[in-house]
Amino acid sequence: MIVCLFSAFVSHAQDAYKGKGDTKMHVGANFQNGGTGIVTGADFGLGENISIGFSASYLLGVKEVTLADETFKPEFKDRIDAKIKFNANIGNVLTLPEQLDVYPGLNLGVKNFGGHLGARYFFTEGFGLQTELGVPFAKYDTNVQGFEKLNNQFYANFSMVFNL
Repeated sequence: MIVCLFSAFVSHAQDAYKGKGDTKMHVGANFQNGGTGIVTGADFGLGENISIGFSASYLLGVKEVTLADETFKPEFKDRIDAKIKFNANIGNVLTLPEQLDVYPGLNLGVKNFGGHLGARYFFTEGFGLQTELGVPFAKYDTNVQGFEKLNNQFYANFSMVFNL
């Protein structure tokens, strides 16, 4: 029964990236060393293989730090991150199935300049899953320590993605 249900989803899957005018929104979970949280964002197709977008994340589960019998908690600025993103949607270049897209890209955020690699798979016209891995190339503060490391390190996002 599960195989039949999955087959029905796959047989009705649609293009993961349609090009100019394509708009996607995602909501999911963010995982990184020292904290987990939520992430949301959107991508807007500019051309056959180019899109721009943004993402924002907020860390909910952050480990507190205790030094010399004093406990430190992260502030709002330590938990939040926002990025503008540039993606090269290359699923069709790699001749992947139309419901799957892979997108390497660059991002400019409030804490660093970095890169990411993501993939989307659509089960239906409007719903799919997305994963994205990212890493900073250049940190604005080269002496990051403590809570400054949050949102300034390798991350993994797992999200639901929707066509708009």
